[in-house]
Amino acid sequence: MMIRLTLLMVVALTAACSDKQAEKRAEAQHYFRNTNTVIPPSDKVISFPKVVESKDNRPAANPDRNAYFGDLHVHTTLSFDASAFGTTATPADAYRYAQGEPIVHPSGFEVQLVQPLDFYAVTDHAVMLGMINQASDTSTAFSQYELAKPYHNINASVDGGLLDLAKRNKIFNNFTSDIVVNLLDGTFDNEVINSTLRSAWKQTVAAADAAYTPGFFTTFAGYEYTSFTAQRETLHRNVIFRGTERLPAQPFSRLNSINPEGLWDWMDTMRAQGVESLSIPHNSNGSNGQMFKLTDWDGNPIDQAYAEQRLRNEPLVEITQVKGTSDTHPLLSKNDEWADFEIFPWRTATRIPGEPRGSYVRNAWQRGLSLAETNGANPFQHGVVAASDTHTAAASIYEDNYFGKIGAFDSTPEKRGSVPASFLYGTLIKIAASEMVEKVDGKNYLHFGYKYWGASGITGVWAEENTREAIYGALRRKETFGTSGTRIKVRFFAGYDLANASLDNPELIKQAYEQGVAMGSTLQADENRQPTFLTWAMADPNTAQLQRVQIIKGWLENGEHQEQVYDVACSDGLSVDPKTHRCPDNGATVNLEDCSRSANVGAAQLKTLWQDPNFKPGQQAFYYVRVLENPVCRWSTWDAIRAGQPPRSDLAATIQERAWSSPIWYSAPSTQL
Repeated sequence: MMIRLTLLMVVALTAACSDKQAEKRAEAQHYFRNTNTVIPPSDKVISFPKVVESKDNRPAANPDRNAYFGDLHVHTTLSFDASAFGTTATPADAYRYAQGEPIVHPSGFEVQLVQPLDFYAVTDHAVMLGMINQASDTSTAFSQYELAKPYHNINASVDGGLLDLAKRNKIFNNFTSDIVVNLLDGTFDNEVINSTLRSAWKQTVAAADAAYTPGFFTTFAGYEYTSFTAQRETLHRNVIFRGTERLPAQPFSRLNSINPEGLWDWMDTMRAQGVESLSIPHNSNGSNGQMFKLTDWDGNPIDQAYAEQRLRNEPLVEITQVKGTSDTHPLLSKNDEWADFEIFPWRTATRIPGEPRGSYVRNAWQRGLSLAETNGANPFQHGVVAASDTHTAAASIYEDNYFGKIGAFDSTPEKRGSVPASFLYGTLIKIAASEMVEKVDGKNYLHFGYKYWGASGITGVWAEENTREAIYGALRRKETFGTSGTRIKVRFFAGYDLANASLDNPELIKQAYEQGVAMGSTLQADENRQPTFLTWAMADPNTAQLQRVQIIKGWLENGEHQEQVYDVACSDGLSVDPKTHRCPDNGATVNLEDCSRSANVGAAQLKTLWQDPNFKPGQQAFYYVRVLENPVCRWSTWDAIRAGQPPRSDLAATIQERAWSSPIWYSAPSTQL
């Protein structure tokens, strides 16, 4: 996120650029966002050492598939912004953290997972990958360039004070522009950039291979492609590679093209050389409607070729992360009581309100139905994942132990805006930048935007075993789900012969695979037969119990988008009201004095068979599952209580953690879904 700490009292102490330098930077940023290619992309493929896999003590594969949890969106010191925020943790450190080891946060304290993850992917920004580290390290040749001198030893110390934050804000804002300015000026040729990128990329891949333990812990080589429109509307993606034996010599970045279609062309070129990958869009909620717009990059109508290329390269989309949830928006889903969940109200990296239409995943699925109906092309048939987008190498996914995303800038409750600002911070920042302080309940709070961030999220996959091949296969077929940070397990099937299935049958899942389709799949219409849906949700034993399971349906009626939320399973022996399609309240409460929760309320698992009461044969639709836990304290409430302060009245004191499945599409035979 663009940190706008324009602190007047420290300007004199932080070397400001001259008017000429500022003009050149503005020129470079304009060029960067309006010119398709800065450096021509490389289509060179190189070989990496083969990973030696041991079969010793490796668990047997499960044909009914296991749930594995991981994070496919992680930044380390090799990302220019993470390094600017004070992060020194390497890709190797990130993989140690994912396996349960403690690592050091940029602000000096240790962070550690309560339970290790099953898979992890470091996805540092491809643009300027590793370059800020080369500039910081005074022993490198790159550090001797004049442009590198302001970045020497930037992380020799991280104190998080006003001067330190002002310095880091300037680094964040200037580094990319400085590189582009010098590229355009001819200070160094493209090979200087390319050789640095290749070196950092090799470090990324080597760390993934060193940590990979098939059967126990899986890593993927990956990176983030960070594209913006000229209006700063984000179109970011994470690119995940299936294996590491053959990979591109360097990743494709927005230096190569700001057009995501250029990324897909490059991925297709790599695939033709035996390099398999997929990309995952994220923060669609901050894209101002651009992520799922109804035309291509150049404004042309979407056709079948575009839809096929997009889905070939982008089978998944990130439904939640620290910068908000992208499921749906209250303005789009006015009859969904749970739509207002961790909504980030601005375009990413700005304070400009965003357009919800075309920015949220449920709306994208609806738009896909419209496109399929009009021209047979649905580019938005995405499955879902979730991620942290951490910039400290460490996913911060616990409400009761949230330590932020971006190092020095959000490492304390005061900076996150969850407790009142101190006199020093509150007074000085209010003088320097009044919009960075807001008064709530008669108290001043810092307002850097972090109050909107969430302790989220985790990807779940159903795979036969914990290996690259099996987990990547699950990602490809979209048998995936996302959670807001807890490890809820959710299964979802549909079929025409499941109506009489026994929920107690030990071979229920085997039967569901044989007689139906799993999440992420399309169920073709079978004349007038009505499908039965099987849902099975299992609570995370380390968090709250389950309150309800819902199936959300989207369809078209006379060309208009329609949706309906159905509760299909209730906790505590309660039953769904057939008129309202809602479970009664199970009475779960939270004590806001200490965040304790109601005892003996909720369910460890909820399992049911369900048929759509408003089913129409042949009417194309999508269905997906949303599972809700009992309420718990939000991270901001935990911060306030530990500081002896009342929670802010303008923030949700509690939230209901949740999981979302990939959809199942119901399609008439003539519809290409």
